[in-house]
Amino acid sequence: MEAEAAKYIGAGLATMGLAGAGIGIGMIFANFLSAGIRNPGGAPKMTANLFLGFALTEATGLFALVIALLILFS
Repeated sequence: MEAEAAKYIGAGLATMGLAGAGIGIGMIFANFLSAGIRNPGGAPKMTANLFLGFALTEATGLFALVIALLILFS
């Protein structure tokens, strides 16, 4: 296998973390919406945890993207 082909395969595999981040963000907001509908009074208290979970999930996806770009362009 040539080095260039291996780089493309490695970058493609590294971007699989982006799919996981997308699924994670969707689950976070779906569960928040479900909980907010069940208990509207508690929704403002959960907002800080919602954004913390969103930020951590998105950071994981961004790390995967950075690794993919490093593999691709190095």
